Amino acid sequence: MKIAIGADHAGFELKERVKKLMVELKHEMVDLGTHSTAPVDYPDFAEAVALAVRDGKAGRGILVCGSGIGASVAANKIPGVRAGLCHDHYSAHQGVEHDDMNVLVMGGRVIGEAVALELVRAFLDSRYTHEDRHERRLGKVKAIEAHFMGTRRPE
Repeated sequence: MKIAIGADHAGFELKERVKKLMVELKHEMVDLGTHSTAPVDYPDFAEAVALAVRDGKAGRGILVCGSGIGASVAANKIPGVRAGLCHDHYSAHQGVEHDDMNVLVMGGRVIGEAVALELVRAFLDSRYTHEDRHERRLGKVKAIEAHFMGTRRPE
């Protein structure tokens, strides 16, 4: 599977370690930056990863910022993206299996490398179940998204 990966400066080091895991797991990846620890703005990288997933240039995405919160908020602004902030194994696989999560977001200042790599493996090894209850709920999420697309003004 092709994975889009991105991070801000606070997530750069963990992103680099995740890239090594992607090579080990033989996943194709596209690194959308940042490429150093120089200060940058997380929305730029969250948008780039989310658009790559939305546009089919990657099957899934992985984002890392300091807490994970900002990147999660930004990525979820892109229609069709279901970015989940995960700091535990259960959420990383359940988000895919039940909610069809297509972008994993992690806080580089919140979790350590070992946990992060475990979450990446859980995220990539999981598949959406398509169970009726999950299809119904995902349909409602998509209906909310469709209803509000383009109708809200920036605050």
